[in-house]
Amino acid sequence: MEENKELKMRCWIDIDGKKFFGPGRVQLLQMINEHGSLSKAAKEMKMSYRKAWAMVDDLNARGKTPFVTLHKGGVSGGGAELTPEAQQLLQAYSELTKDLEQAIASNHEKILGLI
Repeated sequence: MEENKELKMRCWIDIDGKKFFGPGRVQLLQMINEHGSLSKAAKEMKMSYRKAWAMVDDLNARGKTPFVTLHKGGVSGGGAELTPEAQQLLQAYSELTKDLEQAIASNHEKILGLI
């Protein structure tokens, strides 16, 4: 019987041994960028607002510069937007992910053939 083997990798960034940036935060930043709102981004991801806020707060606190600017509610309803640094990070992470996928594809048969 033929086994279904897959070669997979996950990529994230740790700072001082603690996870800082990876697929979940990438998705959150993308949703914030799309919706202009942390609340809407959290809802889209089926995540509590509190958890989404904690993730953004962690990114802003531990990063070199803030990645998300939050605007308090009021007459205009508040909102959230990505900083240019967040846009650059998303782009660089996307490029890295594509490079990793290409490396996996080109080594897939070689590695799985040994298993």
